Amino acid sequence: MKKSLTILAIESSCDETSAAVVQDGKVKSNIIASQALKLHAQYGGVVPEVAAREHVSAIIPTIELALTGAKIQKSDLDYIAVTKGPGLATSLMVGIDTAKALGLALGIPVLPTNHLEGHIYANFVRKFQITNSKIQIFPALILTVSGGHTLLVEMSRKAGSGSAGKKPHTFRIIGQTVDDAAGEAFDKVARMLGLGYPGGLQLSLLARKGNPNKFKLPRPMINSGNFQFSFSGLKTAVLYTVQKIARSSKMLDKKTKADLAASVQQAIIDVLISKLDKAIQQYRPKTIMLGGGVAANELLRSEFEKLAKKHKLKSSIPALEYCTDNAAMIGLAAYYKIKSGKTRNQNFQAEPNLGLHH
Repeated sequence: MKKSLTILAIESSCDETSAAVVQDGKVKSNIIASQALKLHAQYGGVVPEVAAREHVSAIIPTIELALTGAKIQKSDLDYIAVTKGPGLATSLMVGIDTAKALGLALGIPVLPTNHLEGHIYANFVRKFQITNSKIQIFPALILTVSGGHTLLVEMSRKAGSGSAGKKPHTFRIIGQTVDDAAGEAFDKVARMLGLGYPGGLQLSLLARKGNPNKFKLPRPMINSGNFQFSFSGLKTAVLYTVQKIARSSKMLDKKTKADLAASVQQAIIDVLISKLDKAIQQYRPKTIMLGGGVAANELLRSEFEKLAKKHKLKSSIPALEYCTDNAAMIGLAAYYKIKSGKTRNQNFQAEPNLGLHH
């Protein structure tokens, strides 16, 4: 009888402490201990030192919950996967040090895993079983949108083969932000409007009550002729709008804030969808996927699905729990690396500015 391939995954790149068990490419448990509302809301953002301290106290209980939830003993584990970057250096170090200690104690390899790849593999939790060769998925275009990154990525399969004939996946960045990421723009505008933390979520909730056409805001680089993004100009335009309202006799009341939130949200999503639309026409993918924390945004999810229908493409949007930072996506990224033959135990450190490998 073939032994199962069992991975314990650990994610601690920012303010979520997460552990998951992935067995044969299926998520058996995914535990997330979020610090956002309990700790960082009072500061209006993530404080790295506070986040790291919380990871230290939460990480072992979170791992134990993940193992219990999956009905797995530590002795059943074959690999430990851990996020090595990008993220906050002090937060990453907690996860990495814990993973290395466990790996040493259990005598099993520890696999450094890219957080951005994780957001892409979040799509494989339930939508696709990549091992099923009958489903034509590649090439795929992935729009990855988070607080720190906005990327358009082409994902394909490399010629040649890994272990057991499995071809490794390759990633090619075809566009990215030249300044602020979309999620960062959401958060900064939320702060301008005096909304709570996490800002992107609060802004999208308020936007439901607003008129997205009330304020005429720029759509930076929407017609740039390439697949790069820029959101700093939009953020500046919102700042000037808020200042103009403050100088006039008008108040920045609830209705005005809702209209501004809706207008900002619409502007950001117009740019994201327009760029993806043009990329589909140029690269002719078989599938489009969405990933990252901003993938939880209702309007973005809706517009993304409309675009897939327009082009008659297969599409994937992760369930909400797999949009935000989580260990299941890290475990899946590691699983497909293992299947393609990349299993070497490495001596590695945290890489806060790690990019997506081409």
